[in-house]
Amino acid sequence: MSEQIVLQVNGESRTCSSHTPLPLFLEQLGMNPRLVAVEYNGEILHRQFWQQTEIQAGDRLEIVTIVGGG
Repeated sequence: MSEQIVLQVNGESRTCSSHTPLPLFLEQLGMNPRLVAVEYNGEILHRQFWQQTEIQAGDRLEIVTIVGGG
């Protein structure tokens, strides 16, 4: 059984199971992974690395929803 960990998401404390893959965590937050950009611990995380990125205790995520328009 995975332990619960605490991390920061857009400046707020959140919990999730340890070793949760980033795309699954985004879905748990109710976000469509195809429509967001993620800053992971101060660095923009390119989409090609999302699946292999597991959420760890103390991580800091900034998640921005991509909005179309002009």
